[in-house]
Order: sequence, then structure tokens, then C-alpha cells
Amino acid sequence: MCGIAGIFSYDSSSPIVSKDELLRMRDNMIKRGPDGSGIWFSEDQNIGLAHRRLAIIDLRPEGDQPMWSDDRTCAIIFNGEIYNYLELRKELIGQGYIFNTETDTEVIINLYLRDGQDMCKKLRGMYAFAIWDLRNKNIFLARDPFGIKPLYIYDNGNTLRFASQVKALLAGGNIKTSPEPAGHMGYWIWGYVPEPWTLYKDIVSLEPGTWMSIDCKANKKTGKFHSVKDMITSKFTKNSNTKPETLSFNESKNKRIQYETLREALLDSVKHHLISDAPLGVFLSAGVDSSTLTAIAAEFKSKIHTVTIGFKEYRETYSDETILAEKIARKYGTKHSTIWISRDDFENVFPDFIDSMDQPSTDGINTWLISRAASELGLKVAISGIGGDEFFGGYPSFYQLPRITNLTKMFRYMPKVGRTVRKAIKPFLQHFTSVKYAGLFEYGPTWVGAYLLRRATRMPWETDFLLNSELNGVIYTKEFISNGLEKFTEIFKSNHELKDINSPHAIVSYLESTQYMRSQLLRDTDWAGMAHSLEIRVPIVDKNILTYIYDSVDDIDSKTYLKKDLANCAYPHLLSEIMSRPKTGFTVPVKDWIMQNNPEKKQRGQRNWQSYVISNFFKSV
Repeated sequence: MCGIAGIFSYDSSSPIVSKDELLRMRDNMIKRGPDGSGIWFSEDQNIGLAHRRLAIIDLRPEGDQPMWSDDRTCAIIFNGEIYNYLELRKELIGQGYIFNTETDTEVIINLYLRDGQDMCKKLRGMYAFAIWDLRNKNIFLARDPFGIKPLYIYDNGNTLRFASQVKALLAGGNIKTSPEPAGHMGYWIWGYVPEPWTLYKDIVSLEPGTWMSIDCKANKKTGKFHSVKDMITSKFTKNSNTKPETLSFNESKNKRIQYETLREALLDSVKHHLISDAPLGVFLSAGVDSSTLTAIAAEFKSKIHTVTIGFKEYRETYSDETILAEKIARKYGTKHSTIWISRDDFENVFPDFIDSMDQPSTDGINTWLISRAASELGLKVAISGIGGDEFFGGYPSFYQLPRITNLTKMFRYMPKVGRTVRKAIKPFLQHFTSVKYAGLFEYGPTWVGAYLLRRATRMPWETDFLLNSELNGVIYTKEFISNGLEKFTEIFKSNHELKDINSPHAIVSYLESTQYMRSQLLRDTDWAGMAHSLEIRVPIVDKNILTYIYDSVDDIDSKTYLKKDLANCAYPHLLSEIMSRPKTGFTVPVKDWIMQNNPEKKQRGQRNWQSYVISNFFKSV
């Protein structure tokens, strides 16, 4: 896990790369990589690559980056982990490729020398990387299929800038900061900035599962090598009688292997995610996901370190997860640490938390706090249970969305009626519940609309409270709001046309994993962990796991894997208390703490929490 940054002046009219600018970008990310740094410029100064290193695999200085291929034709900067690198390395050595380190970084660059852009299909892991190809004078960028690792780009038409964080690009000083209406409105609707946008018009994220290349003649190419939608939904498409191709579980031998049980698939994933030359632990709560991963990790490593945080306000209440977590730790023989957090602790670290935030988010404090605890305990790698709810039906949305779409399906072809109903009942509904539910008959008939009702902080038509307000110099005019909502709704609809998918479970899994998980959970996990120089790995968010889950279902009427099936992978079996415990999520009393300090804000709860976060966020930029 590291921080990468680069500048490529690809047009003949563009200025040479500024060393000072690239250094500012790199060193803005020092917490992402405190173990080493590197920088390189071409002789003509048209390309510069920079890197901050968090040493996890092969801790020697030989693993520093930028790293060159043995023949000195390609240089790479890389952020992430490749979990099948040992298999790929063995294969490449057998074909004559030379290795000077034990790193996964060198595997990527040799794989690129062999396969070019097709190399991404062979990688299993979380990653964002850039390769400078001296032979073709082009830069090659790629990002993992789930978007676990971030990669932001800024292209002004003659120069490409890219980095692991938005704030790193801004730190360079040569970025236009014109606001992106869709990014702003997305934040007020979701509580996070949805991909591909940021708060800035010209900074966007590279789409997950894609690559792009630009050469010194300004020729640009892009391609997609993996799609979460295809992995989840291809079997359930109407009129499809073919079984989707199974991703290889041993790609180095190019064999197709179907695991016999879900447990074997999960064992394989956890085993690969435990590879580390640095201290590693597991985030442990009282939930099924982290408990299952703890049980499996304990099969491979004795006395693995588990970490739980508790809140003094919740002590010995239903929201106190520490009691069950400690029982789990004893059951599987882990070295366990419980870290207690109080309101005073939070107030002391809140400025640091906001400063760490790369894009505004109403979540992330839980991951930030447990990452801080893990780092203070000496860990550099932690295992997280993200993905369990999205792929094993753990959210209420898996049963709520089908109910909503069925209940309102008669309004599917009467959008004006739904809109009229919404306007009519809104004034009355606001006295009893969230006014967003006034849009039930307008939005409920479609999967995307129902998902908005379920997940959004507010619906698009509820953003009128922003009119003529100002935020960090941005005035929310009627035109600004309308422009943002138009872009937001259009791309959301075009990206999620799921009417041809026959499986409600597959549809909800796709929506949850490509919206909430990608743009909030995974992004928050990245910057919150990196704030403490901690690499967080997510074994359930693995292309082999996802393909196994859906390839194991013979037809659309088959029962899909659920959370209890995930729990059954633990051996010995999980405590009955965990299995019978209703899902509560990982609750943090942070909003109560903030509201206590701001009594006048109690009346409008969530809106003011969002305002509090984003206003403090801009102070840190």
C-alpha cells in the first residue's frame, strides 16, 4: 500500500514537468508511505513519476519505487497488493523473465512486458498503478475491478496529472478548482461524492476495471478488462442460456477450477490476503463477516492479532460490541486488544480525522479510529469484513427493494401520477417521517429509484434548501443545482439499466457494491487506513469469491448464498449469539457528540451533520 503520483506532458506544446510540483504531490501523501520515497524524471523532463512506500512485501530498499524492469525499458509506480503474485512470478521465471526483488511490484512490470494491456486480466488483488513504457513513449494506468484502490486523474488537454488522492493533486498547485455540480449534489444526496466525480470539475476517478494509455503524440486509448456487473449478473440476463465463464482459481496454469464448497473458496482468498512481511491483524466486531474471517485466519496463523474498539457511552449496552468480540477472540485463540474511545478522545482527534479525509464523507470515523488503534499496536496490515453484506445479502435492501418495486410497479408507466402524488403528500408526510418517502410512487417502480429511496440521505427534489447558499466560495444557484442534478440522474440511470436482469438478489448486490461500497466504504477505508500508515485488505471483495458465488447458482430460481452460508465457513462454528444477533451495523456516537456541542443543530440532525463535515473538510484543503 502506497501513494503514487505522476505528471506527463504529452503534447508538444505543453511545458516540461515541474519537479517542485511533483514533490508537493508526493509528499502530501507521506502517511501513505512513511517507509520510503522515490522520484524520477525523463531526460527531456516530459514525464515524472513519484512514489511513497509503505513496505509490506519484501521490506528491503530494493523494493523502492519507481521500479524499473531488468531491461530498463519500463518503470512502474504501484499502490496496492497482488494476491496471486507468487503464482505469476513462478510462471514468469519459467519463461525466462528476470527478478531482482521478491515484490509483487516486479511481477506487474514483467507481466506488462509479456502481455501488454491484457496483463490486467491476470491480476488478482487491489491496485492502482502507472507504467512508463520507454519503448512506445506512453504511460499506462490501471485500477482494480472493484475500485478498492483509488486513482484520480486531471487532464487539461496537454498534460496528464494523476495521484492516489485528490488532495495530492491539489497540493501540486497547478489544478483548476472549478466546482463540479454533480459532485456537490451527489454529496448532499448520498452523504459521499459518487464516482466518477469529485468536488472539482476537472478531477475524476479512473473507472474500476479499466486501463488507459496516452503516448507522446497525444494518442489516447482506454479499455475495460473486468466488470462487476458482468461478474454478478451475466447468468441472470433474460434469454441467456449460457453459463458465464468461470475465472480461473489458478491462472498461472490457465486452468478452470470450480471449487466444491464456498468454504474452500473463502479459505483460498483469506490465505492469499494473509501474505505479508509486516505485522498483520484483523478488525473484529460482533458481526458475522469479521468473525468468520477471524476464524479462517486463525486456521492459517496462530495467535493472530484481533482489534476491537468500544465506546464508553455504549459500555454494557446493546451497542457494545466488545463483549461478543472478546468471546470470539477467546474461541479462536487470537491475541486480542480492545481499545476504548470516549467523547473527549473524539474531540481531540476530530481535526486530524477531517484533515485525513480525501473527499467529504458522513462515514469513515469508525474505520479511522480502529485504524489508529491498530497502528498504535504495531500493525501495518489489517483484514476487514467489507463485502459480506453486499455479496451475501446482509442489508435490509435485499428484501426492501423487491417489496418496493412490486408494490409500486403499476406506477412504472405513469410517472406523472407518481410525481403528482409526491407533491401532494409531502407537506403532510414531513410531520411523521422523512419527506423522501413522499416519492415512493415516483421512484419506487424502478430498481434505481427504489435504491435511492433506500440509501439516499435525501432525494434529488429535496435539495432546494441549498438554493443561494454558499460553501467555500461556491454559490448554489438554481442553475448550479439543476446542472448537478441533471448530470447526477442521467449517469446514474445510464450506468444502472438493470431491467433485463431476472434476479432481484443480483440487482441489489450490484447496486450496493458499485455505489455504497465503492464510493463510500472502500474509499473511506483507503484514506482512513492510510492516515495511520495501515494497509486494509478486504478478502470478501475478491474477483474469485464473487465469480464463485454467482457461478455456483445453476439457474435464476436457485437459492443464492446468504450471510448464514458465509458464517458456516467458520470452523469451529461461530457462537450462537452472533448468529441470533440482529444486524445493527457498526454504530458510533459521533453525531450525538457533535450535536451535544452544537445544541442549535439538534433540530435538523442529518442535514447539519453533513454541513458540519463538509464545512470542516474545506478548512483542511
